[in-house]
Amino acid sequence: MQAKIMVIEDERAIADAISYALKREGYEVEVIDRGDIAAKRLGETRPDAIILDVMLPGMDGYDVLKKLQDKGGIGVIMLTAKEDIVNKVLGLELGADDYMTKPFDMRELLARLKSLLRRIQAAGEQKPKEVQLGGVKVHVARRTVMAGERKLELTPKEFDLLALLAANPDRVYEREQLLTLVWGMDYFGGTRTVDIHVQRLRKKLGPDFGDIIQTVHGIGYRASGGHDEN
Repeated sequence: MQAKIMVIEDERAIADAISYALKREGYEVEVIDRGDIAAKRLGETRPDAIILDVMLPGMDGYDVLKKLQDKGGIGVIMLTAKEDIVNKVLGLELGADDYMTKPFDMRELLARLKSLLRRIQAAGEQKPKEVQLGGVKVHVARRTVMAGERKLELTPKEFDLLALLAANPDRVYEREQLLTLVWGMDYFGGTRTVDIHVQRLRKKLGPDFGDIIQTVHGIGYRASGGHDEN
C-alpha cells in the first residue's frame, strides 16, 4: 500500500520538486500551499507523513503542528529557510520528528522520510492498543490518556514518553535511552529535554497520578503503579 504524503509548502518550485521526487518513489502526494487550508485538510484526511514548511501564508507551520497534536502517528518533517536553533527546538517540542534547512539535498529528504515511515510502522506493530497503569489509561491507537475520569491534553512527545514508560513498568530507562527512543537518534538536544517533559507530565497527571513516573537518581526514570495491557 502506498504511503500518503502531504507536502505543505508555498514556494511552488520547491513544492513541485518534492512532489516529483516523492511520486518517483511511489508515494501518493498531496500539495497544499497555505497553512490554514492544510490544517482544515488534516481534519478531513490522515496522511502517513507531512513535509511542512515553517513560513506559510494563512497559518505558520508551528500552528499547523499544534492542530496535529490530537492526531498522533503522523510523521512530520519540517522545512525552514533559517539555521535557527530556537526555531528547531520549538518545532521538535511541538511534535516534529525531523527538521531540514533549505536548501537541502532531495536524496537526504527522501532518506529521512523513509526512515521516519519505518519507525512509525515499527512502533505501530509493537505497541499494545491500551495500557493501564494504576488509575492512568493510555490508549495508544487513539493517542489519548485518561487520569481517572480526566482526559489529559498532551503534546505528541509527552504522549510518546508516557506511553513508552507505561508499556514497560518498572523498567529503568536512562535519560539517553529515552532521548533516543522518543526523540530519535538524530535529535541534537540534551537530556535536559527529558527532564522537562517528565516535569510537565507529572504536572498534567496531577497530585493523584504524578508519582507513577519515578526518578531513579543518577540514572533516569521508570513507571510504577500496577500494569495491564490489551
